[in-house]
Amino acid sequence: MVLFCMAAVAIAAPTLPVAGSSITSKGNPLFHDKFTADPAPLVVGDRLYLYVGHDEAQRDEMFNMREWLLYSTADIKTWTDHGAIMKVSDFKWAKGDAWASQAIEKDGRFWFFAAVEHDATHPGKAIAVAVSDKPTGPFVDAKGSALITNEMTPKGTHSWEDIDPTVFTDDDGTTWIAWGNRQCYIARLKPNMIEIDGPITEITPPHFEEGPWLHKRGALYYLTYASLDRSTHRDEKVSYSTAPSIQGPWTYWGELTGSGKYSFTIHPGIARFKGNWYLFLHNATLAIGDQNGSIGRRAVTVEYLQYNADGTLKPVEQSDAGITVPPQR
Repeated sequence: MVLFCMAAVAIAAPTLPVAGSSITSKGNPLFHDKFTADPAPLVVGDRLYLYVGHDEAQRDEMFNMREWLLYSTADIKTWTDHGAIMKVSDFKWAKGDAWASQAIEKDGRFWFFAAVEHDATHPGKAIAVAVSDKPTGPFVDAKGSALITNEMTPKGTHSWEDIDPTVFTDDDGTTWIAWGNRQCYIARLKPNMIEIDGPITEITPPHFEEGPWLHKRGALYYLTYASLDRSTHRDEKVSYSTAPSIQGPWTYWGELTGSGKYSFTIHPGIARFKGNWYLFLHNATLAIGDQNGSIGRRAVTVEYLQYNADGTLKPVEQSDAGITVPPQR
């Protein structure tokens, strides 16, 4: 009887996708088997890779994030689940919080930058860097210590200002990293990708909260970020600035999107893939079993991103349909 009951339970248990499985997206959110956040796209050849944080908050927890997941696609419709590509415990000097990340390709290798909580030797949030020979990993700690720690930005107002790295390689081969919460910083990286080269500069745009993303189109540089006008809004939106140089001066253009539904946070990730530009975000509309979306249980989405003739961005209306509906030209 016991064996029979165990078999019955096994049959009744839901089957969840496993690493290597295929997922077909039918709108937003993109993935329904796990809570995902802070999307960071990377295009390699004819495939787009999407690095995300894994929200595992239970009940009233705000955040519980211990690993980074990876999905990839050839058409933004059918996705391959690559599972966890790295855990925060892989950085031996970090004690927790696998927060926002971004991966880029440089000189044939793949560099993964991520926000974590440093141990007591350098209290506060820090930015780690890992490396792999493939976009799917395995990734290993490239430095053995933090790239950026809280004491490197002493003018900041709190211990979690050094989060949300975005990394961008310019046409001359120079790689830059920007990051921050409340204050936005930028610095050049050395060619070895594991050291800062020169001063750290503050470039905080209006209403900057966190989640910066750097990209370039033509001769124009874009700094897109999660914004919060604390005098009028409760939840983050996405705003952006542009510049003729990666070092500025930056011109503020206002809001690109509204807030993510049911979500206090939002996090832009931008990529051009097979002729279209895409804006990846997250909201909190997904429910899995008896767990509803919340501040610590978010879900990744995608929308088309379009440009005006002068290089400014057309406002993005977030939707359940996402890119299943062709963009209005």
